[in-house]
Amino acid sequence: MDVKPWDDETDMAALESSVRSIEKDGLVWGASKLVAIGFGIKKLQINLVVEDEKVSLDELQEQIAEFEDYVQSSDIAAMQKL
Repeated sequence: MDVKPWDDETDMAALESSVRSIEKDGLVWGASKLVAIGFGIKKLQINLVVEDEKVSLDELQEQIAEFEDYVQSSDIAAMQKL
């Protein structure tokens, strides 16, 4: 998942901490890294594993969007299903 901040002054540690604070049965956060997207702005790229029956990705993205001080948008960058 990609989580994009508003600007280059966004506290990326606080952004990541906020995202990881979301806890649900069937959701496991994985590794993350900051990826440059231009003009000094970096996005948070974070891995996660969800159980389809327990976690809705749409609802998860809505919860992440509620951190409006940090988050401009989020996108599912890649997905694998078993």
